[in-house]
Amino acid sequence: MQRVTDKVLVSWSGGKDCAAALHAHLLHKGGEIAALLTTITQGYDRISMHGVRRSLLSSQARSLGYPLEEVFIPRECTDEEYERLMGTALERFGRIGVGGVVFGDLFLEDVRKYREERLGRIGMKGIFPNWGTDTAELAESLMDSGFRAIVVCVDTEALGRDFVGREYNAQFLSDLPPSVDPCGENGEFHTFVFDGPVFSEPIEFELGEKVLREGRFYYCDLVRPPGRRVEQPNAA
Repeated sequence: MQRVTDKVLVSWSGGKDCAAALHAHLLHKGGEIAALLTTITQGYDRISMHGVRRSLLSSQARSLGYPLEEVFIPRECTDEEYERLMGTALERFGRIGVGGVVFGDLFLEDVRKYREERLGRIGMKGIFPNWGTDTAELAESLMDSGFRAIVVCVDTEALGRDFVGREYNAQFLSDLPPSVDPCGENGEFHTFVFDGPVFSEPIEFELGEKVLREGRFYYCDLVRPPGRRVEQPNAA
């Protein structure tokens, strides 16, 4: 387990793995959390890859009690553009004493190496609280700890349309094909976590329509219940 005393950012996608990393980081007192760092796709106004609305992201941040730092990336974002935009945000936090970024990665060595190399260039470190944890055990631990999440995106090369929009629970895990990682670590599915020990209150939402994008990815839209006020994100 890595530990730092500096202020840290949490790489936040809105899903279960980053929530589990945040929880582990807090339990091990790894450093003060400066903000949640999230990429938003311009034009869609949603969390990149997961497709969740910013209003629900804002609700997560408010319930967690942390500032939200949003990095806006273009729809067709190149690797160079992504690194430039993310680097600008990270350097700004580095100037105020942030020394690391907490990630929810579990076992993809190339992803970890990429993160550590980029952070090392600006004097920061990557922190991976759940690295190497057996994913089946982590999935069970998430549920035992009280985390609840909805599957908001599936890769149809790994899972069928019927898996999107389902709650991430024991039945969902039981229904997964053997080839699919229990935590979706290979990108088979993505989630939105709406309750758990790190939240002060559950996030309210309703299931919306299911949409196929790029001929491959099914998304389930999550919408705010009627009559609920749309909250604006807190700026870090």
